[in-house]
Amino acid sequence: MASPASWNVIHKRETVSTNLDAAKGSPWDVFTADCQTAGRGRLDHKWHSRPGVNLTMSAVLPVGDLSPDHVSTLPLAVGLALAEGLRALPGADKTRFALKWPNDLLAGGKKIAGILCERHGDIVVAGIGVNAGETDFPDELKSRAVSLVQLGVKSSVRDVRDAVLSSLAAVYAEWKKKGFAAIWPRISAVDALDGMYVEVNQTDDDQNPVKGICNGIARDGALLVGGTPIWAGEAHIVAFSPA
Repeated sequence: MASPASWNVIHKRETVSTNLDAAKGSPWDVFTADCQTAGRGRLDHKWHSRPGVNLTMSAVLPVGDLSPDHVSTLPLAVGLALAEGLRALPGADKTRFALKWPNDLLAGGKKIAGILCERHGDIVVAGIGVNAGETDFPDELKSRAVSLVQLGVKSSVRDVRDAVLSSLAAVYAEWKKKGFAAIWPRISAVDALDGMYVEVNQTDDDQNPVKGICNGIARDGALLVGGTPIWAGEAHIVAFSPA
């Protein structure tokens, strides 16, 4: 069987979606592209990326021998791998990359990367997008997004890819063998929401979002808001303090 140390990288100049490509792949395949024509994140949010400027990739990970509860924590493991991989880049060691449950990576409070994990039978496709060399975000994103180059990290897209894949191989192996609890302390250390007053939409049109002080990420991967565990949704930091 192949190992994550021997990723099989398949690159295209343009594709509809690397996640769609990877859905037909085999374990340890990695699909990358200079440009996606229909890139997306969770809840079908669009992923803005100019051709050749940022990292767009999807890695195929085997999960057939794992329980559903174990697999449900994989997006957070991928987020940890992403945070640790980016921090290993030259010039990035002083940047705090924070994991915003369940699938965004922040730097200085702004989104620098996103994750979209999708299961297909015995594999999970881990889609990863990183703002690497972007310097011209659309007006609606300028206040909410940031790139590595804007943080002074001038690594090439290929170097960013290799750093993330190296970290993903290590974190995935530990997560699979030892479970989520083994990496939970490191995830807690980069938690962007712990202690914040948040609002969590559990569906796209949630009319009754959960609001309260976030008590961090539990050892089983749930987000704790006011003591209530939340397993899926989209969290937002509320600008005002609770009354």
